[in-house]
Amino acid sequence: MKILVIEDELGLLETITSFLKEEGFVCEKAASYFVAEDKLAAFVYDIVVIDINLPDGSGLSLLEKIKKQHPETGTLIVSAKNSLDDKIKGLDLGADDYITKPFHLSELNSRIRAVLRRRKFQGSQVLDFQEIRLFPEERAVYINDNLLNLTSKEYELLLFFITNKERVHTRQSIAEHLWGDYMDTADRFDFVYTHLNNLRKKIKSAGGSDYISSVYGIGYKFSSQ
Repeated sequence: MKILVIEDELGLLETITSFLKEEGFVCEKAASYFVAEDKLAAFVYDIVVIDINLPDGSGLSLLEKIKKQHPETGTLIVSAKNSLDDKIKGLDLGADDYITKPFHLSELNSRIRAVLRRRKFQGSQVLDFQEIRLFPEERAVYINDNLLNLTSKEYELLLFFITNKERVHTRQSIAEHLWGDYMDTADRFDFVYTHLNNLRKKIKSAGGSDYISSVYGIGYKFSSQ
């Protein structure tokens, strides 16, 4: 899952992003309104954490843009202790949740995962696709009740495909989702093929079917068809 954290307090920004990376998220950061605006124009995120009070613009304006451009993206606003009006306005604009400073990182993590369950997993803590069963909270995958031994990137790749099934994805879009905008910007994305091929082999060796198909000249599609 890919997260953008928008926060102008640099120390807090580094703390949050480091913590979320340890929790298994692909995490990017923006310390200002204009940096966040550029990132939101270039990439699609699963979750955006937005500090309402930015020095060069309003986090609520960013929230409004996200809801217009990418309504499927989950949003969590960060507000000051006594800013009830901002919280209400943010929720009215479509924010999925809010958290008030100061907060514990464990609470932020729980709220992010709750938004993901509502947004990506339809409220379920288990994702089922044919013989594949995926448990997002435990980051565990089973094929016909057999536990699959996946690397972190293989797990994220499978989760990405299952939550975006029946869609065609370019190699670049897959790389951006798994590595963020700090990935290698080379024209060839051989590392995507390597992870994808390893994932295919592990699923098939556990008795599963290969639902990943190549779309010539474009990329890949995850489908039961």
